[in-house]
Amino acid sequence: MLFALKSMPKKKIFVSGCFDLLHSGHVAFFEEAATHGDVYVGLGSDNTIYRLKNRKTVYSELERLYLVKSLKFVKDAWINSGSGTIDFLEEIRTLKPDILFVNEDGDAVAKKDLCLQLGIEYLVSKRIPKDNLPGRSTTDLRTKSIIPYRLDLAGGWLDQPFVSGHYPGPVITISIEPTIDFNDRSGMSSSTRKKALEIWGYSLPQDDPEKLAKILFGFENPPGKKEISGSQDSIGILFPGLNKLNYKGEYWPESIESCLDDELLNWLETHLFFIPLSPRAHNFDVLAGISIDTAKAKALSDAAEDVWKAIHQMNLPAFGKAFTSSFEAQVAMFPNMINRSIQSMIAKYQRAASGWKLSGAGGGGYLVMVSDKNFPGALKIKIRRNTE
Repeated sequence: MLFALKSMPKKKIFVSGCFDLLHSGHVAFFEEAATHGDVYVGLGSDNTIYRLKNRKTVYSELERLYLVKSLKFVKDAWINSGSGTIDFLEEIRTLKPDILFVNEDGDAVAKKDLCLQLGIEYLVSKRIPKDNLPGRSTTDLRTKSIIPYRLDLAGGWLDQPFVSGHYPGPVITISIEPTIDFNDRSGMSSSTRKKALEIWGYSLPQDDPEKLAKILFGFENPPGKKEISGSQDSIGILFPGLNKLNYKGEYWPESIESCLDDELLNWLETHLFFIPLSPRAHNFDVLAGISIDTAKAKALSDAAEDVWKAIHQMNLPAFGKAFTSSFEAQVAMFPNMINRSIQSMIAKYQRAASGWKLSGAGGGGYLVMVSDKNFPGALKIKIRRNTE
């Protein structure tokens, strides 16, 4: 009997990731995975990581592969052949692992669903540092940018004169601390943020937020630029907290109302959940097939006003309803903002949510849910509280 037990094959454990700047946290992760069986590693290609993160790896895919395959806890490793967040689809079907092992950062609903379809056990690492060594992550080892992201909660597109010229209204934004490495082209104002990095480096200067926002808006929209990026992006990055930008047919708002109430911002953080989606295609044109008129612009304006009011009342059902109404008003004017894949994702989660919208147009970025229930695998954000 003892001999038979020793002869039993080990389970196959599959892990996937970038594993750039290999550090003790990575090694501890592989060691933990190896407690379940033989570890097989699929590394993201240089191209996949660049498309997802909009940055080049420090080490090439061949060097990363060499380093990972050299570890005693790894049975074998390769470069995944696919792209996007599930770049290992072909490999996982070929390997037929018993377990997909992920860390907390890599925990995602799409991966859980894939494992359910393929009959694979899904495990999340406890991320325990080895003995007395410090906890490590790749983000910690990079020069960390503290320039915020931004999300428009409601009214997006009213910062464009060709929309608010039909009917005035507000865009409601929140400034988000960079605790998450948001994907490029995800509707989190990543392109404007890159311009801020060009001007100021890895942190914002200490100065009047509106002055800095105008500098950033001007830098992103030099003379002669055909399509003007909306000013809500630069304002949403520079103004901390929750903000209401009131537009009336001009590129810059007539007024800006700000809220830094800690209780209200805590409430908002508690009820927002980000479900990752694939970045939108680079050749995507959200302006194709648009249909804008006064009634549609007014519907968007009214929904944004309702969102502002509901948040200040901390009324979750009203917030969720207005949140969804704002998104639906956007889609009525810009039908390319949604596709069948997004519609199926919304249908999957909407019963557990009070409201929903996309962070980015055309199936890109994140499905943002308003709810009093947790969504497994969803990301949580931290709203920026001050200008420091």
